[in-house]
Amino acid sequence: MSQFISQNPQLNDPNTLLNYKVEGQGTPLVLIHGLFGSLDNLGILARTLKDTFQVISVDLRNHGQSFHSDSHSYTNMAQDVIQVLEHLNIETAIFVGHSMGGKVAMKVASIEPKKASKLVVLDMAPVDYQVRRHDDVFHAIQQTESAAPQSRAAAMAILDSHLKVPGVAQFLGKSLYKAESHMQFRFNTPSLISNYADIIGWDEGDANNVATLFVKGGDSDYLMANHQSAIQRQFPNSKAHIIANTGHWLHAEKPQEVLRVINKFLG
Repeated sequence: MSQFISQNPQLNDPNTLLNYKVEGQGTPLVLIHGLFGSLDNLGILARTLKDTFQVISVDLRNHGQSFHSDSHSYTNMAQDVIQVLEHLNIETAIFVGHSMGGKVAMKVASIEPKKASKLVVLDMAPVDYQVRRHDDVFHAIQQTESAAPQSRAAAMAILDSHLKVPGVAQFLGKSLYKAESHMQFRFNTPSLISNYADIIGWDEGDANNVATLFVKGGDSDYLMANHQSAIQRQFPNSKAHIIANTGHWLHAEKPQEVLRVINKFLG
């Protein structure tokens, strides 16, 4: 591994360096989670990929055990991830990102093309979606936070009462922790709400020839045929694969099939 000494004087400041976990040895591969998630969300992939790759899993800003910030742009998040690689003396890596994490991976390739050797984007397109999909989720989170529940069971009961889509409450519950006398979420709700337009949005960059695989959940509407032109403009050296009978959380629903597709693409 080549040595790279970062010139960032705040590199080792715990308030600016993302929380991360490194597992395995080999070619570096970065796993990036989606909205309301944490580095554990892609753990089901990491457990297998670490047998072949050096897997670096990160908590994005305003998520998990990483720092909170008023800003949450894709440029900021990409620079955060690049900073982790510099901290670990990694010059080039493969990036695998789900949903919002897929956009972060694409933005890394856009602003630092030499950092990305290959991209795998799970169920996300490089487009401005212009659709608010999470208003009910934010409402449930805010209701839970305002109630200051004293136990996980109480917090989950509030989430369940506001969320009708199976599995969403359980997913959010993974970010609950006990702080002082009540349960809180690790993600920074106010910042995610105020920056939601940026989260669903996207600024197109120049065409990037990095080898890219877009993996679509067959039943999901995040990656659609009408996104093909935007994908080809920005990532002309890309291919797509559909995992049938899966939704947006394809890696959780069919992890072995997703892993098979990833490993085949990475060779």
